[in-house]
Amino acid sequence: MSETIAVAPRARVTNAAAVLKASAVFWFVTAAIGQIAFIWFISAFYVPPTLQGQFEAWNRKGLITGYVAGDDAGNLQFAIHVLLAALITAGGLLQLIPAIRRRAPKFHRWNGRFYLVLVAVMSLGGLWLVWVRGTYLTIPGAISISTLAVLTLIAGGITLRHALARRFPLHERWALRLFILASGVWFQRVGYMAWMILNGGPVGMGSRMDGPFDIAWGFGQFVLPLTVLELYMWARRRGPSAAKLAVAGLVTALTLVMAVGIFGTVSIMWWRFL
Repeated sequence: MSETIAVAPRARVTNAAAVLKASAVFWFVTAAIGQIAFIWFISAFYVPPTLQGQFEAWNRKGLITGYVAGDDAGNLQFAIHVLLAALITAGGLLQLIPAIRRRAPKFHRWNGRFYLVLVAVMSLGGLWLVWVRGTYLTIPGAISISTLAVLTLIAGGITLRHALARRFPLHERWALRLFILASGVWFQRVGYMAWMILNGGPVGMGSRMDGPFDIAWGFGQFVLPLTVLELYMWARRRGPSAAKLAVAGLVTALTLVMAVGIFGTVSIMWWRFL
């Protein structure tokens, strides 16, 4: 009897850890499907007209500031920004696959360096588009996307520093934060569509993205995923069994909401333009 009592708590901890890990895998697989769809859309919508020099076709999507005749610098920066989004998304997904890290460490290192460079270029380009080209609808929107860009640059620098110092546990945690931040614009779209579908319409959304939900989600697109990530990393490292199970339930529930948003983004927001 004493042996059974002694083993049972360890078994509960093991089971809770397994449930937490399963929820993380569920999240990653769902997010990967949605981000692959993002890559597919960028490749299908932006790449052909860009290669053919038909830049005005970008504006079919109703962009804030897409192609502008005579604005060569702005058009070039926009093209770089959009097309790099596909490369960054693909590179980030590859960095998070454990099998690649174990079996192809050299690829993981070089892909990570490439990813960090692209993230820096993307973030700086986004700041230029907002504050030099004026690609924004509201000041709160400009501030939120700029905050995201600055946080992404900071996370990228810290991720690199820990990698160079071979502090791999810290490097892994900051790489996860960087992935979340670099996926901010994807979370933005998925969150918008999940909100609209679950509410049956654009509740709290303005015609110029100036409604209360628009403003809140401008920051929520990275605050919410980062918060959940921090809870997950804490629960995984030293959270009690009850906390592991609670966080697993939260991750699973939000993943289901994310799946709704992915479906809406692909079927409503993107498919009609292809």
